[in-house]
Amino acid sequence: MADNDLSKPRESRGSWLPRVQLDSETFGTFAEAFARFMGTAKFLVYMTVFVVLWVTFNFVGIYGFKWDPYPFILLNLFFSTQASYSAPLILLAQNRQEVRDKISLDEDRRLAAQSRADMDFLAREIASIRMHLGELATRDFVRSELRSELRGLLDELDERARTREEMPDDGEDTRAR
Repeated sequence: MADNDLSKPRESRGSWLPRVQLDSETFGTFAEAFARFMGTAKFLVYMTVFVVLWVTFNFVGIYGFKWDPYPFILLNLFFSTQASYSAPLILLAQNRQEVRDKISLDEDRRLAAQSRADMDFLAREIASIRMHLGELATRDFVRSELRSELRGLLDELDERARTREEMPDDGEDTRAR
């Protein structure tokens, strides 16, 4: 009765089946290549040629032998087998592409967020520079101030020169005083 105890799981299920170890990346690459090939015109042409030859040889017969008579049950079985393998391989390829797309989308979002943060930082820096530039003297402002100061100095020098000309010269050196 201990062998048929259903409250405990078996220790080894399916020990008569060999364990198959597959590299999921290699198998995934194969599935993508297979799905990519099945979506080409070349595959459709090959399948069309195969079906036309199959039907032709089974109508005409090779040496009078027809291995798959009219309802073409064997051909239908081949197509069913092909479809039963194709569908999971195509789904596997789509799932792998979906994972790649998600990783790419996440990376794009991360880069967009980083770019946005960088742009916000630069915008704040430019605003700060503009605020400080309002407090700084610009080149044109400095030039205009220097020109007005030079004009003022020139006017003062002209005024002094005029006053010297107007002063009477009594023979004393005014520089010696």
